[in-house]
Amino acid sequence: MIEILKDYPDDVLAFSATGKLTAEDYRSALIPEAERHFKTGRPLRMLGVFGSEFIGLTIGAAWSDMRFGIGHWKEFGRIAIVTDSGWIKDSAQLFAPFFHHEIRVFETSETTAARSWITQAAQE
Repeated sequence: MIEILKDYPDDVLAFSATGKLTAEDYRSALIPEAERHFKTGRPLRMLGVFGSEFIGLTIGAAWSDMRFGIGHWKEFGRIAIVTDSGWIKDSAQLFAPFFHHEIRVFETSETTAARSWITQAAQE
């Protein structure tokens, strides 16, 4: 499940992920919210929180994520990922060189720092 987090600037999309994400989670929650943010005309900065309740994603969700990200490649700005999961950290580090924007990973104990970093970046 994806929950959109409130009280962020218009060019920051913050969300938390719990359970096992599906393609429907992307279609019904994340993609419509991202498209709304794209209308600002500014690069979309994202904060994703993957806490201990997050257990993974389906192949359909992974495909939706990749297809959407590639389709809007130039519309994204910085990305902050909050997690204690080793495989998420490793995945972020593996794919980071392929992105034109900065990706930074924070421990869950650093959630406040992640919010500060992504919010400050949005105000630059």
